[in-house]
Amino acid sequence: MKIGLKQEENKKGIVVEALLDSRATELVMSLEFPRKNKFKKKKLEKPIYVRSVDNTFNHKKLIKHIVEMELFYRRHRERTEINVIGGQKYSVILVIP
Repeated sequence: MKIGLKQEENKKGIVVEALLDSRATELVMSLEFPRKNKFKKKKLEKPIYVRSVDNTFNHKKLIKHIVEMELFYRRHRERTEINVIGGQKYSVILVIP
């Protein structure tokens, strides 16, 4: 699905193809995405361990940064934090609440 993303510092937002995942527990984006699109990352005080599909901790993947931004979809608009993590096939993964 196509969504819009925008940070306060940027005058223009971008449109990106995001994966909607019913098994995801958090909003995530790839490590490369914020760098490529010039989104400012915020370092977390304590890294967050990632759980795999089988509910075990994946000790190779840590969430060390988030990106604060506005997310747009059709008429919906919200400020949110998106976790940044390596090894993602998709640029952005959204959660189905």
